[in-house]
Amino acid sequence: MSLNVIDLIKGQLGPALISQASSQFGESESGISKAIGGLLPAVVGGLANNANNPGVLDAITNASSSGILGNLLGGTSNNSIVSSLLSSIFGDKVGGLVNSIATFAGISNNTSSSLLNLVTGATVGSIGKYAADNNLDKSGISSLLSDQKGIISTLLPAGLSLASLNIGDWAKGYSFDNDKIKVTSHEDPKVEVTRSTTPTGTHIDNNDGGGSIWKWLLPLLLLLAAGYFLWKQCNKTETTTTTVSENTVAVSPSDSVSVTTTTTKVDENIDLNGVALKGYKDGMEDKMITFLKTDGYKNAADDNALKSTWYDFDHVNFKLGSSTELEAGSQGQLDNLVAILKAFPDAKIKIGGYTDKTGNEAANVKLSQARADYIKAALEKAGVGAQVLGAEGYGSKFATVDATASDAERAIDRKMSVRFAK
Repeated sequence: MSLNVIDLIKGQLGPALISQASSQFGESESGISKAIGGLLPAVVGGLANNANNPGVLDAITNASSSGILGNLLGGTSNNSIVSSLLSSIFGDKVGGLVNSIATFAGISNNTSSSLLNLVTGATVGSIGKYAADNNLDKSGISSLLSDQKGIISTLLPAGLSLASLNIGDWAKGYSFDNDKIKVTSHEDPKVEVTRSTTPTGTHIDNNDGGGSIWKWLLPLLLLLAAGYFLWKQCNKTETTTTTVSENTVAVSPSDSVSVTTTTTKVDENIDLNGVALKGYKDGMEDKMITFLKTDGYKNAADDNALKSTWYDFDHVNFKLGSSTELEAGSQGQLDNLVAILKAFPDAKIKIGGYTDKTGNEAANVKLSQARADYIKAALEKAGVGAQVLGAEGYGSKFATVDATASDAERAIDRKMSVRFAK
């Protein structure tokens, strides 16, 4: 059986990276995992469909020395190899793919786009490394990619098909050898189901005579595999958070099994005096505008009446460890804040930066202060600096989650916020 390149890549996209991505993008780990499970077969299928494309082969050949695998979360968004590859294999279908995965996984389009870059980087980097380690020339890489055409459909998670991904007519031409496929469920990296492989020399009778054991054995094996997967899912204890307003609430209705209840955030139009801003219902923009329209700011006696209410940014995130580089999609919410301040020129605000309880506190305060200053400077550059009365980094002073908790649980304490001030 030919090499399944998914096996080369999945080591790069394990639980640790999913947890980091969840924290970085402000999405649930289950949503990140689900999106990666859909994107990975699509990207591999796109490469397989372009197995003889010189640009694709050049990108894979050069990827081994590019260091792309060493910085998947921070180095793929603006990577020329990744952007060139996506253009080559999907063309104008990139937007459709991003939207389909966002809808399927219950994440924002910005996160879906960032994950597409990440998965593409992991894929081309892993294949490039394998080619370099095994002395594969471009002809060998082309053959390796072509061999993947028989397995792509079977790797898609339940509820997703190539046709649903809006990636063009090329998906219709795939043929699938379902008797010789090792199938990995990418919604749960810990669950692996292996289909039966036809023994050498065994003839599978596809006639209507009914004499072949495989006519009933293969469906039975598939049924048993599906039952095993469902059993594993039902016995897996998982705590998932439900985002309600600004607070995260753990839902555990059973002593033995935690039931996953996730409120998916979906961008919608938020009315700003007749102008539509893209934001979440009950998100930062919605709450700030509602407060201003009810004259809550005008009626506040002094700063003390305002200082207890902070509005967390839903989309503004900095790259890991950085105070000068925002994640993709962050600028849109900063633009929304500028629009709100311009619509209410009497309103004044203050910026706050926060970290979790891990690490050195002096360093945490320094980082959170630098990030708060960065946002303040961005607002000043946009022409609303007079309405920003200050920016302060609080480090982990107001963190609520213990330092020993998981990275995903601590993500709630790593945020940027804004409050009204006088």
